Amino acid sequence: MRILLWYWGRRGGGAQHAFCLARALAARPDVSLELSVSAQGELADRFAGLGVPVHFINTFNGPAGFLAATLRLPWIIGTLRAQARAMGADVVLSVMSHVWTPLAAPLLARDGIAFVPIIHDARPHPGDPALLWRWRMRRELGAARAAVVLSDAVAQVVAAEAPGLPLIRLPLGAHLPNGVPAPAESAGEDFLFFGRMRAYKGLDLLRDAWALLLRTHPGARLRVVGQGNPEAVAPGLAALPGVTVEARWVSEAEMPGLVASARALVLPYREASQSGVLPLAMACGVPVIATAVGGLSEQMGDGAGGLLVAPEAAALAGAMARMLDREAHARMAAAALRVGRGLSDWDAQAATLVRALA
Repeated sequence: MRILLWYWGRRGGGAQHAFCLARALAARPDVSLELSVSAQGELADRFAGLGVPVHFINTFNGPAGFLAATLRLPWIIGTLRAQARAMGADVVLSVMSHVWTPLAAPLLARDGIAFVPIIHDARPHPGDPALLWRWRMRRELGAARAAVVLSDAVAQVVAAEAPGLPLIRLPLGAHLPNGVPAPAESAGEDFLFFGRMRAYKGLDLLRDAWALLLRTHPGARLRVVGQGNPEAVAPGLAALPGVTVEARWVSEAEMPGLVASARALVLPYREASQSGVLPLAMACGVPVIATAVGGLSEQMGDGAGGLLVAPEAAALAGAMARMLDREAHARMAAAALRVGRGLSDWDAQAATLVRALA
């Protein structure tokens, strides 16, 4: 099978997902793989080292670069179409939607080339930019021969938006381009929240739960790391005892070690498609406390690798208190590691994908 893997994003979970999947596909003898990726991407050097043909596209780094690149957009999209035709692609696999995807996808379909997007989010998260979201989604799904979904929650939305479109269900794997990190010699903070600081991620719930937990566990420690304004989404969180807040971008190289250093990961979300941090934690043997919303319930499976609770402060506080019990934590950490081994198996994901695309 001839697959053109397309990812024009620059960094974050999408870049890691693209690289892990590309590496697994490149290793398959039944796949002829080529890549179209951003020259400005955080993992550009890693893509170049896969030993497959790569077209690096000059995309952009900021608003000024975006305006300049838009003037070149007909040429950029033409390059993608020409690459797909030249290699005789059986499918163009879009790993994550890009601002230009709804413009390019219908042209691939017009060329008779199968376009298959991986749909991470079928709806905008509450509080996130939603301009032209439905138009973009309709353009992409309208051009698609099939779509890959990473949770049943997303599958339901896509099925309603594009009835009859074949859906390929894959789990969201652990993004570990460098493999599973060595276990930390000693755990750092008791709890870690890691990710973009957005309203839908429930940092205000975590703040209220933390205040409750301190009544019975005054020595507990919480580390909150990610881009965003913590005071805008959870005023007063940083002032609570035992809390450290780091509002910053975390590089691909730092992520696994950051997650592995915690005793437990906390996902206090109010809404979710799925979480890319959850499988990463499981792969590192770090148990997870998650709210039972969206795709998080599916990702937690039988719950042996952590605790699934209602999106309420009291429930979160109770789960964190339970996680501080050494025996309970040890059982959940061992279960998380077992689940994580499967989520780290990108070869199995590639095999499932190839079978579905055939």
